[in-house]
Amino acid sequence: MTTRRAVLAAGATGALALSSGCLGFVTGSEALEFDASKVLPADAALEETGYEHHDSGWERIEETVSVGVEREIHASLWNAVYSKEVSIQGQRQEAAMFAAVSVPAMEIAGSTQNPLDDMDNREILDEVRDQIEGNYGSLRDIRHHERTVVSILGADRSVDVFAARTDLEGEEMELRLPLTTFTHEDDLLVLVGGYPRLLPDEGVNIEVLMESIEHPLE
Repeated sequence: MTTRRAVLAAGATGALALSSGCLGFVTGSEALEFDASKVLPADAALEETGYEHHDSGWERIEETVSVGVEREIHASLWNAVYSKEVSIQGQRQEAAMFAAVSVPAMEIAGSTQNPLDDMDNREILDEVRDQIEGNYGSLRDIRHHERTVVSILGADRSVDVFAARTDLEGEEMELRLPLTTFTHEDDLLVLVGGYPRLLPDEGVNIEVLMESIEHPLE
């Protein structure tokens, strides 16, 4: 994400100093820990759709925040990215992708301090542009295209599909970017895909991957 440090710092301000069960953090003797759980698409769905593992791992954040006095917070965020070669005008190109991101909800004394909870999907799309632009060039002309519903982890989730333009192998391409965000088991999950507009079957594949999501995982 492009602003994870800002997200963590903003979420930790103020309410953390008043939280129960965080004496070490309040006194400054310990950092406050937030750890996300892994989120992954099922292996069977990856095999069915043809997507392959591209990159995954933890990102460890250590941040100093001000809550009247300076205190330390530590957090672990998880992301996994998958990609697929597709045929575009007779050429095979890695032009379809899927990413699953898990961010700690940062719930303190019953209140979630993660400011991503206050963002709509368009704003969160900006937060995960690094994952998307790692597969494409810079995104431009981003606009909302449609909204669908997909059953994920036992509930119907709203999926916003955005349209955008990018350049791939020197050619301009219009993309579809389906994205959903929701809280599950104390984590904020962000699921996002990307595929060329001319390949609508990949939209179906992205839905298959979303439906297969498993969380929390060790």
